[in-house]
Amino acid sequence: MRTASPRAGSKRGPARTAKQRPQGESKQGPQGESTQGTAGDATQGTAADATQARTSGDATRGQVRLARPVPKDVTPARLAEALGEALPALGLALDTGTREKLLAYLALLAKWNAVYNLTAIRDAREMLVQHLFDCLSIVAPLRERGLLAQGTVVLDVGSGGGLPGAVIAIVEPGAQVHCVDAVSKKAAFIAQLRAELALSNLHAHHARVERLSAPADLPQVSLIVSRAFASLADFVNASEHLLAPGGAWAAMKGRLPEDEISALPPAVQLSAAITLRVPSLDARRHLLILQARG
Repeated sequence: MRTASPRAGSKRGPARTAKQRPQGESKQGPQGESTQGTAGDATQGTAADATQARTSGDATRGQVRLARPVPKDVTPARLAEALGEALPALGLALDTGTREKLLAYLALLAKWNAVYNLTAIRDAREMLVQHLFDCLSIVAPLRERGLLAQGTVVLDVGSGGGLPGAVIAIVEPGAQVHCVDAVSKKAAFIAQLRAELALSNLHAHHARVERLSAPADLPQVSLIVSRAFASLADFVNASEHLLAPGGAWAAMKGRLPEDEISALPPAVQLSAAITLRVPSLDARRHLLILQARG
C-alpha cells in the first residue's frame, strides 16, 4: 500500500472537550451525556440487566474528576505529564517507552488530520482526553476478563485513525491488532503508523469488514472491537464470520443503548456492560462485551 506524508493544511477551530459528539466517520468517540470518570463496575447478563448498568452509570454523575483538567499549555512535556497523571485512574502502569509511543501516535494523528480529516477533533488537549484517554479506558477491563493478553488477535472494525486499535497495539505488544476501514486514507494512515512507530503487531486492511475472510486475509479473531461504528446488531452481523470460537465482541458506546441490546441476534448475548470513567471527560461511556450463547 502506498502512503504519503501529509502536507500542511488549514485547521478548523477546536470544540469543547465535554460537548464533542461523533458524526459518521469522524471517530470522535461514542455519544454520551455528563458523567465522569477508569473502568467502573460491570453488570453481567443479557438485555434485562441493561437497566442496572445504566443506573450504575448514572450514579457517577457529579463525582470529582479523577484527574486534573489537561493544562492549556500543550507542550509535549505537559501532555506527557497529563498522561502520567491519568494512568492510575485508568488502572494502567505503562513504562516510559510505551508512553512516548502513545504521544508520538497522537502527534502523527494530528499531523495527518490537518490534511486528511481523520477525526473532527483537532485541539491537542481534546485529542488527548477524547481519543487517547477514552481508548485507554477499555484496556484494564479487557485484561481483567482475559480478553486482551499475549497472543490475542484483535480486529478493530471501522478503525478510522486507529481508535482504539492503534492504542491497543501500543500498550499490548504481544497482541496482533488488525485495523480495517473502507476509507483508503484511513487505512494508509495505519500503515504509515506501523512503519513510523515500528509497530510490527499493527496491521492495516483497506476493505469492508464483510469482505475480509479468515485465514486468507487475517487469522481468526479472538476479540473484535469497535468505537462509534454502528448498531450492535450491524457490528455483530458484519464481523461474526471472523470471530474464533469462544471469542468476544467489545463495543465502545456512550449511553447504554438498551434498544440496540434488545435487537441483538438471538444467538448473541450481552455478557457484561461496563461503566467506563475517563479522566478529565464529562461524558457517559460504556464498554459492552458480547458473546455467542452456549
